[in-house]
Amino acid sequence: MVAVADRLFKALADPTRRTILDELTEKSGQTLFEICSRLSMKHRLGISRQAVSQHLAVLESAGLVETRREGRYKFHDLNTAPLRHIAERWPLPDASGPEGNTP
Repeated sequence: MVAVADRLFKALADPTRRTILDELTEKSGQTLFEICSRLSMKHRLGISRQAVSQHLAVLESAGLVETRREGRYKFHDLNTAPLRHIAERWPLPDASGPEGNTP
């Protein structure tokens, strides 16, 4: 469980990877070409296909991205399940108690 959490936090620590996740939230099931295009045009990130591919590998290792092949195309889908594990690890206290009002 610790290694999974470590990979998850490492994946989320990088702003480019968070931007990739934002793009997959908007439109899941993108190819590498589509992701690169959106990063370049929408976010003005001058990043190589190889670098994006490496970021996707880190996200996949953390379980945040799943891939599927259809013919010669590889599609990348967002998977938010690992984020739920983090929320379950540190549940919020009951807001109805006196502690619920403290930041």
